[in-house]
Amino acid sequence: MGKFYITTAIAYASRKPHFGNTYEIIMADAIARFHKQLGEDVYLCTGTDEHGQKIENLAVEAGVTPKEYVDKVSAEIKGIWDLMNADYDYFIRTTDDYHERAVTKIFKKFVEQGDIYKGYYEGWYCTPCESFFTETQVVDGKCPDCGRPVTQAREEAYFFNMSKYADRLMKHIEENPDFIEPVSRKKEMVNNFLNAGLQDLCVSRTSFNWGISAGVDPKHVVYVWLDALTNYITALGYDPDKTFEEQSERFKKYWPADVHIIGKDILRFHTIYWPIFLMALGLPLPKKVFGHPWFNFGNDKMSKSKGNVVYADELAEVFGVDGVRYYALSEMPYNSDGSITYEGVISRYNNDLANNLGNLLSRTHAMTKKYFGGVVPTPSCDTEIDKELKEAVRLAAEKSRALMENYHVADALEEIFSAFKRANKYIDETMPWVLAKNEADRDRLATVIYNLLESIRAGAVLLTPFVPDTAKKIFEQLNTDKCAYDTVSTFGVLEPGRPLGEAYTLFARIDENEFFKNLEEKRAAEKASSTQEESVEKPELMPEIDISAFSAVELRVAQILECESVPKAKKLLKLQVDLGFEKRQVVSGIAKFYKPEDLIGKKVILVSNLKPCTLCGVESNGMILASGEEEIKVIFLDPSLKNGEKLR
Repeated sequence: MGKFYITTAIAYASRKPHFGNTYEIIMADAIARFHKQLGEDVYLCTGTDEHGQKIENLAVEAGVTPKEYVDKVSAEIKGIWDLMNADYDYFIRTTDDYHERAVTKIFKKFVEQGDIYKGYYEGWYCTPCESFFTETQVVDGKCPDCGRPVTQAREEAYFFNMSKYADRLMKHIEENPDFIEPVSRKKEMVNNFLNAGLQDLCVSRTSFNWGISAGVDPKHVVYVWLDALTNYITALGYDPDKTFEEQSERFKKYWPADVHIIGKDILRFHTIYWPIFLMALGLPLPKKVFGHPWFNFGNDKMSKSKGNVVYADELAEVFGVDGVRYYALSEMPYNSDGSITYEGVISRYNNDLANNLGNLLSRTHAMTKKYFGGVVPTPSCDTEIDKELKEAVRLAAEKSRALMENYHVADALEEIFSAFKRANKYIDETMPWVLAKNEADRDRLATVIYNLLESIRAGAVLLTPFVPDTAKKIFEQLNTDKCAYDTVSTFGVLEPGRPLGEAYTLFARIDENEFFKNLEEKRAAEKASSTQEESVEKPELMPEIDISAFSAVELRVAQILECESVPKAKKLLKLQVDLGFEKRQVVSGIAKFYKPEDLIGKKVILVSNLKPCTLCGVESNGMILASGEEEIKVIFLDPSLKNGEKLR
């Protein structure tokens, strides 16, 4: 029995994933389930990418620590993966202790090998993508990947010497034509990056703190892509201090990955940087990197600002989990972007699931009950029409397998549903209700009903990786345990004389007008809820002051370097802060609301010209600004602001 290690890109723990993000885990799960059907030892790994400046900024906006922020979002992502019935084997988080330890070791190893050197980075930076770009890569002042504005950045950083491995990578791509798929993606990587000459990659940052320590230089945190990409091996227990033979049994069993399933927008990181990192570690490269297209809303990319974001969990409330899975898998082309519209989802659901499949099962089950007391009849000799149906089932199995082995998922589903369409046509051709009127046609009727039941059973076996709950429900209604993949190779596995299970509706049709009416009402309710203002009692305000009085207060950016409790003072914390031009000691009454370790590295507003005072025997030179009375919240600043900068 062979092994099959498949991974998704780990989801960035910044926001709730939309339908396009969720497609990837559904696709990977379908591929993994298919290989399990073939009897392979499958390991599916997914997870969340949880470090970086963007997350640090979002945490500041939310008034929580970065860890608290990613704990919440990661749990939400995992919940949606589970709702979509993703049967993953491992869910890794890049904040897991063992992953962080391994990344620090990997960074150290690269430095010792001479793969990484220290320098300064000055260029264009995209915060959402966590990526640096050269002048030639930036398009009209915007990121070439996401289209958002980029900013100039300069900071001390470590760089990975990419050119050292470039020729070796090019040779690998040439000798392994299936390494990058689809082929159009491979051409893009080779022509736009490798042939153009690889620039050394920035692999550390000093302008923010939310990341894994570089170890060899504690003021640096590891650049998010070196951190994130290594999850594929740390999830298997990889330890850079050990030889391959000394690695965990799980790592030795499953590495190299058989396929990385990723979005086309991060292909560069997975087909250039990741293979080079692996070469530097002396590890085998993954067998394949598959860059799938995007799901757009109609013709536009999903965007919260455009108001066209669709969420898988919300769709599932109406169409069910398998309805969502089916649409995602059937609507995404192999090489070009897919499209989702509510009208499209309804059409697919009603035509394919409710009519083609659901109605086929319902009619066949009802006829079996009416004509044979709900017992599987015994077939007799075949006619040409029977042979055509059996051939359609055989071809669906043969073609769908070949397509799934090459990741043409939507095409594989189309082949399977072509067999269901042929079965529906078979009903119209044989007209069982006419055969039932003549006792002389009893054997022929039995053959027709049996062939329909067996076609549905075989189709359910083929459907199992895509819509597993639906396949299970079909097997229940047929009352059969003949659901292994090898049972589709021979027509006639269903046992005559066996009573069917209880019948029930697989997919109830969706009324389009009713759907949009409910959707409009839901949106209106959400809008009303978000805009509704709570009635707040106006507080007693202090007397007005003129601008000169306010100007006398000097506010500056300060970064907290150290923090500890004040002995015998339960409410006080003693902070050492950096103003850029000097360091100060400040005492603040926030001990009840913050742990000292949660404040280190944060940037705050300091009243810097306040006269020194002594609190519980400790001198305080200034005051940090906070809000609230019963519950105090410190006002944290954007990490990019310079220490000592005056606020206006």
